[in-house]
Amino acid sequence: MKAIRLVGYTFGGLSAVYAGYYTVLYLTRWEWQRALISAALLIVIEIFLATVLLLTRLTRLEERLEQSDARVEEVRKRLEQTRDPVPNHFNWLRSNDLTDVNGSRTFVFVPVLMAAGAALSGIALVLQKVAGATARPGAERRLAGRLAALTAPPLTATAPLEDQPAVPPARTGRKALAVAVAVAGLVLVPLLWSALADATQTRAEKAPDAASTTMVFRVETRGDRSPQAVQLAAQDLWETCRRSTAAANGDTALNRMDGGVYTGVIRPALPSHDVMRLRGCLQDANTNRTSAVVLGEEQAEHRD
Repeated sequence: MKAIRLVGYTFGGLSAVYAGYYTVLYLTRWEWQRALISAALLIVIEIFLATVLLLTRLTRLEERLEQSDARVEEVRKRLEQTRDPVPNHFNWLRSNDLTDVNGSRTFVFVPVLMAAGAALSGIALVLQKVAGATARPGAERRLAGRLAALTAPPLTATAPLEDQPAVPPARTGRKALAVAVAVAGLVLVPLLWSALADATQTRAEKAPDAASTTMVFRVETRGDRSPQAVQLAAQDLWETCRRSTAAANGDTALNRMDGGVYTGVIRPALPSHDVMRLRGCLQDANTNRTSAVVLGEEQAEHRD
């Protein structure tokens, strides 16, 4: 069982790291559709790990309750063994008391002969039986539950009672690992947060010293692969992605080449961050049944 849990935790942890890494990577590349898919996968993995953890804790809790009930039942049985098997609550009615003829005892004949005494004795007997039948099991169970904490732990074949330490050893390795993970998290989280915020910022940047930006990409469609369908998909994708940049790009052109390859030109040239956003938008094509691959980009230098 422990091996299965270890495999589950290992698989889930590695999958979570893998999905989280690609979520951040796609965000920095401005590939939003892929980032959403990776984030959804990360949430599913987190739910899986939380479910496994809850089931493990519930199983341990159930085992502890079963062990506690077993120990309480064992103590209750010991209490029953110490009780007189034949209680005699009316000793004054015992027949051997009436055989003492030496005058050393004072016999109680009046309550026995009187009807009132017999009736009271019968009522007292009924009350005693009812009280014993209703109060004894609950009282003994509560007493056994209190005494269970004072009983010795169950013996095992591999670890006798005299070999068990009085105080469990301190788990210094686990505490050191927890402290190291906490320190690493405090150091890495601000760095990752700053890097992600810088990669996904939308503020305007200084224009580069270039005349234009050229983006070469290939467009593929599924289903209808006619030149007209590919041209329409490329035009739609280009118009959508060029408007995703922060810099002004009113002067654009899209030229078709062989093999479904297109060349997009934007004037004036885009800053480096906008080039990354444009490339990510093209590769993360969300048009229906259309995919694109960026083959390269270039900044055209000013000519004197």
